[in-house]
Amino acid sequence: MKKKISDLIKKKNKQKIVSLTAYSKNVASILDNHCDIILVGDSLGSVLYNYKSTREVTLSTMIEHSKSVRMGIKKSLMIVDMPHNTYRTPKEAVKNAKQIMKKTKCDGVKLEGGKKIYETIKSLVKNKIPVMGHLGLLPQSDKTFKFKGKKKLERNNIIRDSQLLEKAGVFSIVLECVETSLAKLVTQNLKIPTIGIGASKYCDGQILVFDDLIGLNPMNYKFVKKYANIRNDISKAVSNYSKEVRKIKFPNKKNSF
Repeated sequence: MKKKISDLIKKKNKQKIVSLTAYSKNVASILDNHCDIILVGDSLGSVLYNYKSTREVTLSTMIEHSKSVRMGIKKSLMIVDMPHNTYRTPKEAVKNAKQIMKKTKCDGVKLEGGKKIYETIKSLVKNKIPVMGHLGLLPQSDKTFKFKGKKKLERNNIIRDSQLLEKAGVFSIVLECVETSLAKLVTQNLKIPTIGIGASKYCDGQILVFDDLIGLNPMNYKFVKKYANIRNDISKAVSNYSKEVRKIKFPNKKNSF
């Protein structure tokens, strides 16, 4: 049965929410059996295109990958990141979000930021566009990638912003690289669920980039646990293939017409 946003909200304080990123139909079809949320993240900029930052990701790129992901989903909620410079004003945000919703048939969009986009989120919700918030480390705008919540002002701003986002009507908030006690406090103070990435076990759910989880990305991040080492498996498979081709063992009669 297809999950609804209301189902997600009901999980708060009852069952942890499972979320992962996907950028294609094949991966999405696997994740769909295990996840509550599948996020088409603008992280695809670095994962697939080797961009220096997510700020280089375009709206058309997000839409095309989301259309592919949509074909692999039957049960999970599908959320799409709105890329950098697509929600600078409430009017621009509504226009672009409607385009994303129409072309990808997703269940909602995700925006980064707090107080500055309060009115934008209100406009989206007013236009019946479900919104997921994103606080803490903000890849689209932060120049340095450091965990958030060490300084008192930083903590107060995140607490304030989380309350503003809830008031604006978001159905959930991603907390990225947020200090443990702060993530716990924010989660306890909200009626909507929080989804953590590098933000402790106290969030209502967790999200990781799929390529990190399976070990396809050679980089090691503190907040990532690798549940497989696909790079090794791929390397072995390609090595065996190349040996068989060179020794004329592939293709054999079974692989020929």
